[in-house]
Amino acid sequence: MFFSVPRLWVKFQQGVSAKMPPAKLGLLLKIPILNNIVRKKILTLLGLDQCEYATGGAAPMPPELLTWYARLGLDIIEGYGMTENCAISHATLLGVPRPGTVGQPYEGIETRLDPANGEIQMKSHGLMLGYYKEPELTAQAFTADGWLHTGDKGALDVEGNLKITGRVKDLFKTGKGKYVAPAPIEDKLVMHNAVEACCVTGANLGQPLAVLMLNPESVALAGSPAGRAELEASLGEHLKKVNATLDPHEQLDCLVLVTEPWTVDNGFITPTFKVKRNRIEEIYAASYERWVGARKPILWMTP
Repeated sequence: MFFSVPRLWVKFQQGVSAKMPPAKLGLLLKIPILNNIVRKKILTLLGLDQCEYATGGAAPMPPELLTWYARLGLDIIEGYGMTENCAISHATLLGVPRPGTVGQPYEGIETRLDPANGEIQMKSHGLMLGYYKEPELTAQAFTADGWLHTGDKGALDVEGNLKITGRVKDLFKTGKGKYVAPAPIEDKLVMHNAVEACCVTGANLGQPLAVLMLNPESVALAGSPAGRAELEASLGEHLKKVNATLDPHEQLDCLVLVTEPWTVDNGFITPTFKVKRNRIEEIYAASYERWVGARKPILWMTP
């Protein structure tokens, strides 16, 4: 078994795509004689040829990413949980792919969705007793009838599989009065091979926007006018494809490209590689109106 966070699975895929274009890989996988050879070669290069199955956690994995690995013969189980409930409450099952969900709860675990905001709440014999010497925080962690607040927003499909749609506190309202859940949109944006990390934001704007941190290879490419034009064209097409999958109020006004890395040291990234939204707002919010007013799909963050 191999466990990792979604970001690493994306990096693995991007590394393969850099060596073999997706169209070529897709063609080779359709040829019966070559299918097994190609799959084994790729998994060997990734160090996963002896892996029977893999597990991902920490954040939802894009369905297309799970499908990509499944085509290579590697099933990825998505697990969901938190420290307060012994680290797991749900997981998908081997041989029963349900991309976009974390499956159903384990035996003995009860879950429900708050009808007011869609928050996932749960109870089981594995719940914590409380935070050490923090009675007020402990009280805040539970509902009046004893269910654990997860802070995550979710939805159920017809089979009862749970889909994580973002953090309740991450929801923001646009100037049109519509709520936007940023996480699912970010999952789509990071599938571009130039994107290292991103944050969808824009409270009180007419439409949301996204700030994208480019990976080192793309930063180097942006050093020349031709390379910058290539990136703008590619990300512009990516923006169109992503927006085509979103509801009108979710569609992004623009992508703002950042070449300076977001790190733990400068406060943009947590030790578990999650983007700190409050830090993004602190540094960039003053520029939102100017970016939107530029009326360009792709913009560059200038120092």
